[in-house]
Amino acid sequence: MGRGRDELKRIENKINRQVTFAKRRNGLLKKGYELSVLCDAEVALIVFSNRGKLYEFCSSSSMMKTLEKYQRCSYGTLDTSRSISETQVALKQSSYQEYLKLKARVEVLQRSQRNLLGEDLEDSKLNSEKELDCHNLEVEKPQSDKSKVLCEESNHSQNEVVAASLYGEG
Repeated sequence: MGRGRDELKRIENKINRQVTFAKRRNGLLKKGYELSVLCDAEVALIVFSNRGKLYEFCSSSSMMKTLEKYQRCSYGTLDTSRSISETQVALKQSSYQEYLKLKARVEVLQRSQRNLLGEDLEDSKLNSEKELDCHNLEVEKPQSDKSKVLCEESNHSQNEVVAASLYGEG
């Protein structure tokens, strides 16, 4: 009887995991080489260790040429007229548009928060003292709750704007 298959799971012992990685990595690179020689196949292997170290094998003269060929084959059916740089420009434009939307939302939330806190009342439609007193009575209790919610939304939106601006610049 043959050995039964054990479930694949992460090796907990750090040293054993490193030894297994080295052996399997070398075996994988050897298989890639054998496949390219025996079958005249163009093979490219890229392996990153858990520490970020790069291991690679390419049967052709250039890894970049093989990767470009891969991109043409896998993404060429989607949109052959678009190059990688055009895709990057479109991505930056959409990121910038998202940034502008988030920035506008932050401004609206901040304006709303100022109105709830009693600032910028000249913009509101409450002109007379009587209306203002009635409004204060209605708003007094839920004001603190709304203010907290608006502060949280404003802070969240500001964080999104910062993240979008960093992403758009990068």
